[in-house]
Amino acid sequence: MKNKYDFAIVGGGLAGLTAALHLSRNGYKVILFEKNSYPHHKVCGEYISNEVLPYLKSLGIKPFQLHAKQIHKLVLTNHNGTKAQTNLQLGGFGISRYCLDHHLFEKVQQIAEIAKETITDVLFQETHFILETLSKKQIEATKVIGAFGKRSNLDKALNRSFIQKKTPWLAVKVHYKASFPDDFVALHHFKGGYAGLSKVETNHVNCCYLVTHRVFAKYKNIEEFQEQVMCVNPHLEAFFKTATPVFEKPLTISQISFERKKPVENHLFMIGDSASLIHPLCGNGMAMAIKSAKILAETCIENKNATQAELEKIYASKWEKEFSDRLQAGAFLQKLVMNPSLLKTGVWLNKYNKKLMPYLISKTHGQPF
Repeated sequence: MKNKYDFAIVGGGLAGLTAALHLSRNGYKVILFEKNSYPHHKVCGEYISNEVLPYLKSLGIKPFQLHAKQIHKLVLTNHNGTKAQTNLQLGGFGISRYCLDHHLFEKVQQIAEIAKETITDVLFQETHFILETLSKKQIEATKVIGAFGKRSNLDKALNRSFIQKKTPWLAVKVHYKASFPDDFVALHHFKGGYAGLSKVETNHVNCCYLVTHRVFAKYKNIEEFQEQVMCVNPHLEAFFKTATPVFEKPLTISQISFERKKPVENHLFMIGDSASLIHPLCGNGMAMAIKSAKILAETCIENKNATQAELEKIYASKWEKEFSDRLQAGAFLQKLVMNPSLLKTGVWLNKYNKKLMPYLISKTHGQPF
């Protein structure tokens, strides 16, 4: 006899944990699959827009009680150090995935089942799904939510189109002991990429950067790349000169894809980075992950008598309405930042039009929900 659930959620990051908490609190029988133990670090910018605060509060999650840093200002520099600065209209907060994911996990495990398992395949059976695990178990669920992040072996099993294509991007993350303002998030450009700096609840500075394989591959290791490429930007040079890494070694992830994905594939409801990935420089991927979980959970709760096909259509429509414009704006901003001439012009224009940066930021952020 297979174990039966209303919802099976594959992936225990922000989106998966939030969806599990929301659905479980509304009486659904939920199982969440996560292959890693909590707490653990993830490659992530670790800045979240304040747009999520009312929703998190409704779920009993209060980031500032976890000592999250309140962030109100953004600094942007081009590769030679020319700087533009603005206040963040909504503001945001800095908190590590190590802390926030673990806190959500502790909440979820009180009301839902969490299995440390790897899902290898998901089979749709018209009225339900069968999930197969690496340990050869089978689980039955009425609905399945994909929250397995940027790339997963399950993407290959589901034959998703984006997973077939090579991408030029890799990302690196390290926490540092360093002097840095509590209320700033900084984006520093360098040849082939850009780095984000902001503080988290431990008072450490999260440095997470995105770079193309083509540029990075010319150097022997991360240290050499940082010294010879990133430190051409005087702001990054000053940071690395005095910063002391906290991690034993950097966290890395490669083959990051910004290809458009579908919010529903193979009848799975996709949330978070599984649904689509906004360019990290927008600083809003974590908020989008949380909001996508909210949209899906509310869609299922409000339409509990709808068929699978009807739910898929409703959710896909709501997801596109909420995020399509943000993703287009994110793609535009990445082209701007990755083009030295355009970025130089943008930084120069900001000196004379202080509304420019806030306007661009607003296009990648939503309103409090």
